[in-house]
Amino acid sequence: MKEAIVAYRHVSATDELLDFKETQTMADWAEQGDPRGQRETNTRKFDGMGKIYAKFRPSYPQEFMDYLYCCVGMGENGIAADIGSGTGILTRQILERGGKVFAVEPNADMRAAAEAELIGFDGFVSVNGSAENTTLADHSVDFITAAQAFHWFDRRRFKAECERILKPNGKVILVWNSRDEASEMVRENDAANKKYCPSFKGFSGGMRGAESDDDFKDFFAGEYETKIFNNELVFDERGFVGRNLSASYALKDGDGEYAAYVAELKNIFDKYSSDGRLAMPNFTRSYAGRI
Repeated sequence: MKEAIVAYRHVSATDELLDFKETQTMADWAEQGDPRGQRETNTRKFDGMGKIYAKFRPSYPQEFMDYLYCCVGMGENGIAADIGSGTGILTRQILERGGKVFAVEPNADMRAAAEAELIGFDGFVSVNGSAENTTLADHSVDFITAAQAFHWFDRRRFKAECERILKPNGKVILVWNSRDEASEMVRENDAANKKYCPSFKGFSGGMRGAESDDDFKDFFAGEYETKIFNNELVFDERGFVGRNLSASYALKDGDGEYAAYVAELKNIFDKYSSDGRLAMPNFTRSYAGRI
């Protein structure tokens, strides 16, 4: 049977045809209950979301980026693989420090959005690949990052892929922007998502690691470092609604309760905003180590 990801390339008209053919194969897998089909289902959740994701998803705080370079060991001349890179939010922040980044993303729409934004960086390489099959060469990267993405991966297969593509002593950094669930506003936002979005399982895909420091013992080899950085997000109404609509579980325009969902999000904004701005308590959680 044809593999799901067959090439390491930039998107082109030919690629779109290949992606279409591959999707048909994965749809068959999904019907048969094959886990490869579930991963394709996860990938397809972001179809058509490249522009809204790029526009409304937050970046990572300067303190986190400084930590990567001063403490984790990333360098300006290093080679990184950003896995599940999406529209390239973290990819850009690494490129701005110099070096080379392989941005590995299976969703064509998200990948195209990253290419449109990052094509001016000499170190940017767009890769049509997945966490489990990056298509990168053996022992070719110094660091691997996974930003807002690890919860979508097959852990066992991703770990094996990391072991294959990392250079000796290379490290993996897992990172999430995570809302502060102690906030009353965040809890109301959570309740609105539960009410209207059938696919909602909790922020960051129900990632246990957001609250459980031992969640990654089955992934890292021995000790790994956990860091938490403040990353408060400030929105106007359009930004707050857009941030919610950029989530994979969010309703889309045309869904039955889309208008009611947006109206409730606007009500939350009105309740908690001041002078047209809403401050959302948010943390950036990072887990770094060897595998």
